Amino acid sequence: MTARLDEIDRAILRLLRQDARQSNAAIAAAVGLSPSSCHRRIKLLEDHDVIRGYTIVTDAETEGGGVNVVVGVTLERQTEDYLARFEGAVRKYPEIRECFLMTGEVDYWLRVHVDNAARYEAIHSEVLSRLPGVTRIQSSFAMRNALKHQRKAAHR
Repeated sequence: MTARLDEIDRAILRLLRQDARQSNAAIAAAVGLSPSSCHRRIKLLEDHDVIRGYTIVTDAETEGGGVNVVVGVTLERQTEDYLARFEGAVRKYPEIRECFLMTGEVDYWLRVHVDNAARYEAIHSEVLSRLPGVTRIQSSFAMRNALKHQRKAAHR
């Protein structure tokens, strides 16, 4: 977006991140705008790709279980070619739910969702270790989502 976001835009984004299903009227009231002005701002945020889409967040347990594995990946090089090849390859695997290019000790952090440890072992050996330019993989199994438990308590 070429225009800078103001405090009202930021407030709208915060509210939508908390609950994207809340009504335009509720958002407008919370930020002190008329519903039509609020709708216009949201539309501009969408048109300028500040808001790129809306999604749902599901509970892995309800969805049939599974575990999240947070994976740090180090590449051989950090050239544009290596980064592009790695990111293109990662997009092909639905188990890889998120991929972040990082600063610091690892080049990428991935969130991989699998049914169980055995399935992750297969993903590790058949997919992750074969991705272009990978020199190191560090995996950690998530025990629970602390924010999920915090948000549940806040909604009660």
